Amino acid sequence: MPQGSFGRISEFQDFTGGYEDITWASTSTDLKRGWYMVSVNDGTIQKVVDEPGGVVQFLTATADNDNVVLLSGPYRPADGHIFTEVRMKVADDMANTQLWAGFVEEMNQGTPVIPSEFSGSTMTYNETATNSGAGIQYDSGGTTDDFRAVAFSGTVASSNADANGTRSNQTITADEFYICRTEIDPDGTARMYIAHDGEGKDGLFLIKEVIKAVTPGDLFYATAICQNATGAALEFEVDYVDAGGDRDWTV
Repeated sequence: MPQGSFGRISEFQDFTGGYEDITWASTSTDLKRGWYMVSVNDGTIQKVVDEPGGVVQFLTATADNDNVVLLSGPYRPADGHIFTEVRMKVADDMANTQLWAGFVEEMNQGTPVIPSEFSGSTMTYNETATNSGAGIQYDSGGTTDDFRAVAFSGTVASSNADANGTRSNQTITADEFYICRTEIDPDGTARMYIAHDGEGKDGLFLIKEVIKAVTPGDLFYATAICQNATGAALEFEVDYVDAGGDRDWTV
C-alpha cells in the first residue's frame, strides 16, 4: 500500500487551554489533542491556576469505586513501538486511592474498571479472559503502599511478569507529581518506568521489563486512571499525557 508522510502518530496534551469548572458527561468528554475521558459517575474538571505549565484537576464523584479514565488510541505494537507517559498526582489523599497508567486492551468505556488492584500482598487483575495489558498501578489497599509494574493476560499475570507486580520503592506523598511511562515493542515486550518529584532523581527509573508481555497484534488504549478506594472524592491532577505509535499502512 502507498505510504504518506505521517507514519508516526503522537498525541501530546499539556492542558494549557481552558478547562474551567466543566461537569463532564456521563458518556465521554473530549479532552482534545487525541485524548478523551470516561468515568463511573460524573465529576468536574477545572484548571489548577496556582501551578505553571497547564495542570488540570479531575474531581471524582463521591462513592467507592467512582473513577475517571483518560484514554487515547487504540494503538497496535505490531505496527511499531508504542508508548504512553503521564505526569500525575492526587492532591488531597493518597491513603484512599487507586491509580493506573499504561496500556489496556478492550477498555470497558461504559463502566470502566481499573485493570488491577492490590490488597494486602496480592494483585488481582480485573479483566476478561481475552483482555491484556501492561502498566503501572498504585493501590492504597496494599500492606506496603507503592507503585508497581504489572503485565497481565486475562485474570493472571503475563508469563514473564511477577504475579503480584514489581515494586518501584517510591516514597508515597500526596500533592507530589509522579511520572509513569509504559513502552511496548513490536514483539510485545513491555517496559515500565517511573520518576517522582520528591525523590530528587534525574530521569526515569526502569521498574521492570517483561519479555513478550502482550500479543503485539492486539489493539491497546493508552490510559491514565484514578479511582476512589473509599466513599470520598479525589483531586486527580494531571500535568500532561502523551501517547504514540506507528500507522498501519496495509489497510
